[in-house]
Amino acid sequence: MPYLLLTLTQLFWAGNWVVGRAIREDVPPIALGFWRWVLALLLFMPLAWPHFRTGWPILKQYWKRLFFLGAFGTGMYNALAYIGLTHTTATNGVLLNSFCPIIIIALGWAFYGRNLSLREGAGVLVSLLGVMLIVMRGDFSVLMQLRLNVGDFWVLASVASWAAYTCLLTGRPTELNNWVFLVSLAAIGLILMFPFYVWEMASQKLINPVPVSFAAIAYTGLFPAFLGYIFWNRGVAEVGPSRAGLFMHLMPVFGVLLSMVFLAERPALFHLFGIGMIVSGITLTVKKHAR
Repeated sequence: MPYLLLTLTQLFWAGNWVVGRAIREDVPPIALGFWRWVLALLLFMPLAWPHFRTGWPILKQYWKRLFFLGAFGTGMYNALAYIGLTHTTATNGVLLNSFCPIIIIALGWAFYGRNLSLREGAGVLVSLLGVMLIVMRGDFSVLMQLRLNVGDFWVLASVASWAAYTCLLTGRPTELNNWVFLVSLAAIGLILMFPFYVWEMASQKLINPVPVSFAAIAYTGLFPAFLGYIFWNRGVAEVGPSRAGLFMHLMPVFGVLLSMVFLAERPALFHLFGIGMIVSGITLTVKKHAR
């Protein structure tokens, strides 16, 4: 079950990167991040409300830990990623995002003393090479031609933020009801984003009120934010941050599949090889744990 949840999360997030890039002219980045979490908060609230009375003392006790989880997981990650996508391509975004599992492993080793086995390390390497094969379209010389721009650094900052959030999840207060926990993260993220949203509006960067803008906000709020965070948090709790992080390599796989379905793109041989390497790497890493 946790592996299914982690896989579905990557499907939702693959669509998130595509939508974030496609909608950049109609919905400014901070606005997209802000309103998607407003929608997610509204969806969480009816589920969390019956548990607030018992959860409030726990919220006060662990407010510092929850603040950092909300800051890294909702306040910074989404806004930084959307800002990056206004300057860089979705290809660069996916490639840079594929380094998130490596950062999660590094943070886990540095702060928690977690070490990977040889099998797990090999799985991470194989799946990372699969990601690069897809993104580079089968020609690794393309990697030498990539040029980083300011958007790429925003994306890298978002990746580091998400890696920190994933590692910190292992220290979340387990006695706190899950719905109350998610509401607190959404609320903290919105509070932190609000001044930047006001600044964005003052800079005359406003939402274009067309149907596609509202559809994009609805998608990002319902699937990547609401369902994605429920599934991801559950998956990390059950298999740990290092194994869960590896599933982020499935994003380009779903990007290929979404392109086939919605853009009528035909898969090439390198797509199949890349997908095979990613699936093989993940299988190699999780096989022992699954047993």
